[in-house]
Amino acid sequence: MAKTDKEIKKEFKAMARKDPDKFYATSVLKSEGFVRHECKKCGTFYWSTADNKELDVCGDPTCSGGFRFIGNSPAKNKMDYVGVWKAFAEFFEKRGYKPIKRYPVAARWRDDTDFVQASIYDFQPYVVSGEVEPPANPLVVPQFCLRFNDIDNVGITGAHYTGFVMIGQHAFKPIEEYDQPKYFKDIHDWIVLGLGIPKFEIKYHEDGWAGGGNAGVCMEYFCRGLELGNQVYMTHDVSSEKYKPLKLKVLDMGMGHERNSWISIGKSTSYETTFPIVCERLYKRTGIKVDEHLMKKFLPYSSYLNVDEVEDIDEAWADVAKKIGLSAEELKVKIQPLAAIYSIAEHSRSLLVALSDGVLPSNVGGGYNLRVILRRALALIDRYGWDISLPEVCEWHAEYLFPLFPELKENLVEVSKILEVEKRKYSATKEKTRSIVKALIEKDEKISEELLLELYDSHGVSPDIIEKEAELLGKKVSVPDDFYARVAARHADSQKKQETATKKDEKINLKTKDTKALYFDNYLLLEFEAKVKEIIEGQKEGRPVQFVVLDETAFYPTSGGQLHDIGKINGFDVVDVMKQGNVIIHIVASSKGKTFNINQGDKVQCLVDKDRRTQLAQHHTSTHIINGAARIILGNHVWQAGAAKFTDKARLDITHFDSISEDELKKIEAFANDIVAKDLPVKKSFIKRNIAEQKYGFRLYQGGAVPGKDIRVIEIPGFDVEACAGTHLNSTKEAGAIKILKTSKVQDGIVRIEFASGKAAVETVNKDSSILFEFAQLVNCDIDQTPGRARELFEKWKTVVKKGKQVDSIVLISHEHYSGTEENLLKQVANIFRTQPEHIVGAASKFLKQLKDSWGKTK
Repeated sequence: MAKTDKEIKKEFKAMARKDPDKFYATSVLKSEGFVRHECKKCGTFYWSTADNKELDVCGDPTCSGGFRFIGNSPAKNKMDYVGVWKAFAEFFEKRGYKPIKRYPVAARWRDDTDFVQASIYDFQPYVVSGEVEPPANPLVVPQFCLRFNDIDNVGITGAHYTGFVMIGQHAFKPIEEYDQPKYFKDIHDWIVLGLGIPKFEIKYHEDGWAGGGNAGVCMEYFCRGLELGNQVYMTHDVSSEKYKPLKLKVLDMGMGHERNSWISIGKSTSYETTFPIVCERLYKRTGIKVDEHLMKKFLPYSSYLNVDEVEDIDEAWADVAKKIGLSAEELKVKIQPLAAIYSIAEHSRSLLVALSDGVLPSNVGGGYNLRVILRRALALIDRYGWDISLPEVCEWHAEYLFPLFPELKENLVEVSKILEVEKRKYSATKEKTRSIVKALIEKDEKISEELLLELYDSHGVSPDIIEKEAELLGKKVSVPDDFYARVAARHADSQKKQETATKKDEKINLKTKDTKALYFDNYLLLEFEAKVKEIIEGQKEGRPVQFVVLDETAFYPTSGGQLHDIGKINGFDVVDVMKQGNVIIHIVASSKGKTFNINQGDKVQCLVDKDRRTQLAQHHTSTHIINGAARIILGNHVWQAGAAKFTDKARLDITHFDSISEDELKKIEAFANDIVAKDLPVKKSFIKRNIAEQKYGFRLYQGGAVPGKDIRVIEIPGFDVEACAGTHLNSTKEAGAIKILKTSKVQDGIVRIEFASGKAAVETVNKDSSILFEFAQLVNCDIDQTPGRARELFEKWKTVVKKGKQVDSIVLISHEHYSGTEENLLKQVANIFRTQPEHIVGAASKFLKQLKDSWGKTK
């Protein structure tokens, strides 16, 4: 069984404590007057100066007595939130580090996580492994991160967040260039010179670290109970049971941006220093006033209310209340409204960044947790009856953060639309909740904690709403303080089970390691000669086949949502092509009366079916065109969530917060065909990953994470660019006409667009015309009269067959004429019959027969 990060961390910590001089920059610590101690409470080894007043305990708040800087900051240099990054970037640039822009919070370059949770995530796995050059070396970055394990603590402890900026200090160096003493001295000097904190106020903790498949030892640093940051010295790949040293030594310092600003100013909570404008406006909007005297007494102990670390949260509230001379209920009445304000401010900032970066609230995947915090914020607004608009709060955040993240202001219109749609969904859920709670109470069923979790997970019902509705009906419901932590854990467990249940395809035992692919540069390369490297006899769908591996091939294997090529190898049928690792395998079937006579080492003549290849290339390039058109028409939140390309049609799944209207669909189709008409070049090239990301940004990763240090980029200049390994046309004009067939909702936040292009589009139009003509003949009318006849037939069928009532005649006589294209007329008929266009003739035949049979009986 694989070890957890926590277990690996303990191993590295134990290893380092035996020989700290080998693992840490102890020479710097000693030269700065620091001495090693062991904490009498938790046993952690830490370093402090001789003049530190607390030499027997480490800097952790639970050991040292909570936060002790509120209203009495030890920092000489006062900096607001935005000012911290500006000062830090300038300080480190002078020391040889390059400041870079943040990465998106959606980690689309990785396949193991939805969100960036630490600044090192930007560089895992490829930079850390040494495969790809970093954007700078060394560098510093203000990386916005999302974590959802502390939702219940947000607002209460004064220090917890779902979204926060981790200021990263990073270096990726070979052993001979890795300068750990310098890296440590640089961060030490930031604390002492940048923040202006005296050395005797600082405590450095020895620890271990593991995450993202990597591990090493680390040095945490504290001041008056507040952890400011953690400098990790990453040395090993721990993704397998056997730990392997990394090719590069990696510096991974993550520092809390929020905490640096907080300790610099010493306000009662970090929320007031992180989003001061938002807090001020929310105080004014709600009429809430901060009791500075109470907060000064409460905040040093607020960390004791961390629901993840206490066994009995009610007892913890009672203990904290006693320390400041109040009852637990009195303390809650004073603190919880403030905590609600801070939670609304904090959650709205996380939503602003995530939505701006193209992630949508949903009931699945990473979007699930976004919906959790969004509905928690709305529930808190409801609980206190406040007049607060989340889109407006997001505007305030974007205004304040403009010097740091100017891109947030560009997406406010879209963010507002998404939040308004989510609010409507939340309101609908509230209505549903009333009937659910009423039914449970009428049955006298106990609303247990497990039922609360089930109702949230399956129906999205907030516990605050249930509590309120139950109270109105005279019932008391107890909501656990760690409710959202339990929700997150339940969701994570569900996702894990789904992943475990996914079966892997059976592998063929091959000796060959790779095949050179010839289809990347020119989709019209259809004839070629190759050498047979390996042949394995096997079965496919009950018939004997040969699995043939060539040294190079132009046959495209099923991958990336695109169907495989077919064709011939020395006259034998290639019926399927698949990829296993870097090897392309051709499934060759013997012809009747023809003995398979291809042998290993033979030179063979190969031919790819031209019609199939062209159609698949048309559908693949059209997928990119429609994706780009949808983003322009619907907004920047549109990303590809999946795709499949067949010969008769293709489909594209996109992220979108609502259904696509008929008008929007027409605009997307028109825009796509305009791109086709412009005859734009479709450029194909392999580019080093880091260069591609710097040139094109992370829009590259439309179809998910792409492996390798070199990635293939498909660019339609000035319109769309994606990392993609499929077969593509040489110009957009070669796609022919693009015809959108229909749209449907795949899941929450995902909309599917089905379409056809080229020959398949023409065949679809002809098929539509044929269906409409056949229906017109069946109901004896002209083409432009079909919607009227369909409506008349359906109404008579409903009256006679469904309701059992009589009509004077079942003869269809409607002669109403309708304008519009045949496609539009077909859709109207399909909508009347509540079926798909291809089924209208069958539906009409059934209606006519049932109508005739039923009318005869009633007559």
